[in-house]
Amino acid sequence: MFLPVVLSEQLVPGSFAFALNLLVDEELDLSALDARFRNEEVGASAYDPRVLLKIVLLGYSRGLVSSRQLERACEHDIQFIAISGDSHPSHAQLAKFVSGLGPQIKALFHQVLLTCDAQGLIGRELFAIDGVKLPANASKERSGTHAELLHRARRLEKAAEKIVSLHQAQDSRTGTPGDEALQARRQQRVDALRREAQRTREFLRTTTPRRNRKGQELKTNITDPDSAKMATSKGVIQGYAAQAAVDARHQVIIAADITGSGSEQAMLLPMVEQARPFADAQTLVTADAGYHSDVNVQALHAQGRPALIADTQMRQRDERFKDHAQHKAQPDPLYDKQATGQGKPSIKHFGPSDFRFDPKARTAICPAGQTLRSSGAIYQVGKGQRREDFKARPEDCQGCALRTQCLRHPERTAARKVSLFHARELDPNDPSQRMRRAIDSPQGRALYSRRIATVEPVFANLRHNKRLSRFTLRGTGKVGAQWQLFCLVHNIEKLAHSGWRR
Repeated sequence: MFLPVVLSEQLVPGSFAFALNLLVDEELDLSALDARFRNEEVGASAYDPRVLLKIVLLGYSRGLVSSRQLERACEHDIQFIAISGDSHPSHAQLAKFVSGLGPQIKALFHQVLLTCDAQGLIGRELFAIDGVKLPANASKERSGTHAELLHRARRLEKAAEKIVSLHQAQDSRTGTPGDEALQARRQQRVDALRREAQRTREFLRTTTPRRNRKGQELKTNITDPDSAKMATSKGVIQGYAAQAAVDARHQVIIAADITGSGSEQAMLLPMVEQARPFADAQTLVTADAGYHSDVNVQALHAQGRPALIADTQMRQRDERFKDHAQHKAQPDPLYDKQATGQGKPSIKHFGPSDFRFDPKARTAICPAGQTLRSSGAIYQVGKGQRREDFKARPEDCQGCALRTQCLRHPERTAARKVSLFHARELDPNDPSQRMRRAIDSPQGRALYSRRIATVEPVFANLRHNKRLSRFTLRGTGKVGAQWQLFCLVHNIEKLAHSGWRR
């Protein structure tokens, strides 16, 4: 039995598909996409970019990232058939469309934000900035400095030569070349190793080493040079750190960007700048300790931007976390398989707290009762921090019974030296000190505690509900466009749930 299906009735008001269809057809200015994907004089007619955009965004809202999954959905899923007008673009056309989106997606993201603002979804009271590390479409094994990659290429070539020599030696002993199928597999393995070595050497020849702000060389990746190795709670990944600035009222994403670096300090000011069109003079910016630096705090102070940026010592100063260590997961007692009593015994060495310092006499008494003296020099070792060194006489340490507990290398260290760090001379008007006082105040703690409840549910929605487990494209431009597409899906979903044009 065949039942008639009215495609327009499949887009129910209040649903994501309905809001998406209405936005693309009536609200968004897609002239830039039209110019980019217009028909040429020859060849098959191009698909309307509006149709392709609807298919991709609807697919991302359902966790369909693969272009082949989107192609099958356009053939069998009634909502995809309805929103695409029963068109059937191939997976190659869909993949080309997504990878070709660049500056155009930023303009569309801004237009959707304007619609959300007109609907009253942006409160401008508090913005929370945070990042999530996601794997890239790149091999972690093909990562390293130029010296490490050169060493890898030599190892691959050496492995290929070893396989060839072993097989030649085996053939010479038997007198026959052996099974033809086995010989073919051996040759395929040798060719693969040589191709990988050649690819690595070609990459080293055509690229320059990546360096950080201090001039130190960073590890690069042959598959995706813009990605980086990043430490996560589940181990080290080769990926990107996706950034988002989220408004606290309805968790609308105000700004979205990506960085190919595990350090997020450099992304704070660019994210604040991207969110500026939707902020007012009283909008509070919050971010965790990963974004804190004196330079960032001073820049925000110079801009007159209200902000609460946590520093690494914030929880140590908060009495509410004084007993937090007891809630940490304990190590697995079965992890260490070593039998009891085996292994090298650990020696607890004396630290500065085991010495008695006399600031007036400028001396220190060690656990053995010997006197260490200061030369009187006080060194500046950081912002406002001073260090004074105390050193014992070699003859006092030579026959000491506690020598092995006092010196880490008693066989080559003549005498013990210990340092005393004097209290910092803090400027109460320094922006970093003012930030610490603000975030430690009762009002500051109450405001900062809203940060995690603002931004983390957004990442949970994108990673779990939308199944964004990894990026499928390569390069900063393409990965950034894919991240903004997912953020665009999140905002359209907020717009649909708000009752817009229902």
